[in-house]
Amino acid sequence: MSNSSRRTWLSLLSATALLTLTACGSTKPEPASLERLSDSAVRVNTVWSKRTGSFFSGANGPVSLAVNKGVITVANTDGDVLALNVANGQEIWRLRAGSELTAAVGGDGRYAAVVDVNNDLRVFDQGKPIWSEHLPGRVITAPFVAGERVFVQAVDRSVRAYDVLDGRWLWQYQRPGGDALALASPGVVGAWRDTLVVGQGARLVGLDPVKGVPRFDLTVGTPRGSNEVERLADLVGPLTRAADNDICVRAFQLSVACVDVSRGGLKWTRPQAGVQAVAASTSLVVGADGADRLSAWKADSGDIVWRVDRFTHRGLSAPAVVGDRVVVLDNDGYLHVLAAADGRTLTRVELDSGAAAAPVVVDQTILVTTRKGTVYALRLN
Repeated sequence: MSNSSRRTWLSLLSATALLTLTACGSTKPEPASLERLSDSAVRVNTVWSKRTGSFFSGANGPVSLAVNKGVITVANTDGDVLALNVANGQEIWRLRAGSELTAAVGGDGRYAAVVDVNNDLRVFDQGKPIWSEHLPGRVITAPFVAGERVFVQAVDRSVRAYDVLDGRWLWQYQRPGGDALALASPGVVGAWRDTLVVGQGARLVGLDPVKGVPRFDLTVGTPRGSNEVERLADLVGPLTRAADNDICVRAFQLSVACVDVSRGGLKWTRPQAGVQAVAASTSLVVGADGADRLSAWKADSGDIVWRVDRFTHRGLSAPAVVGDRVVVLDNDGYLHVLAAADGRTLTRVELDSGAAAAPVVVDQTILVTTRKGTVYALRLN
């Protein structure tokens, strides 16, 4: 077995091992009961909603929502890729990728990219196929499209870059001496100004997008444990922006950290054993631990602002910060709206199912994708 095949197989084994360990534990805890709420002046208004077909489940792979230049790009379980107008939900284009997908979808408002079950990277220009390329390793993180390039991160953490116009392979990066195991869940691939930012185990690496060479390499947590599974601490996507120069990220089952990308330095890190991405604003960073206890920290210092445990075991999604409110969706499809200042619940609304991806906020509009295949555009009054 080649080293590449071994690393891919081990990455899949790691996820299986974690699931097995969970299944062998005690009976699944009962989710916390919904609190009784009094009338609130805060309302959740549906700007528009659109059914697109069921989104990915664990059997197919994760889904992500790409939002750029007023266009939402999303894909469903059957392999349909579609673009919607952010303002009104109107369908701009739709296509059938040709097979089921394992990583979807990346887009910049014009170009869109997915990876199918045959491990083929497929790229489209405004809904028209332009090229495809067979990839050497399994991919479950949505491709990242920016600067007329497509960046793809495999489960072994290797990152490949392609020219979006003609599919030319440009470069590959993989940090030497990485751990044998990798988490089989979406990783970190994003941008800060003209730097590509990727996760490599428990490290955040900034790459020159033209040459693929590192500009910075930061440790955001030190894995601990008696074996490789316990020491698994990959960064969980998507990353989130706090201040202009600050990026915050989750290290799986280890910590939450914020880094100053302009100087390539770690600002702060706090222990929290969570599995979902965090949310951030210029003043606040919010994330849930593995038992769905929700915490908020000051974005500049990491000091704790509040912590609430009334959502324990409700299966929380990644949160989002919208002005002076925090929103988070639970497994039953309830969208909870909290005060950013103290974590009080202001209101909640029931959607058709739980979240299929982390909520995205665009100009105070909250974009939510649910497992039943509905895209909601919501606003708080």
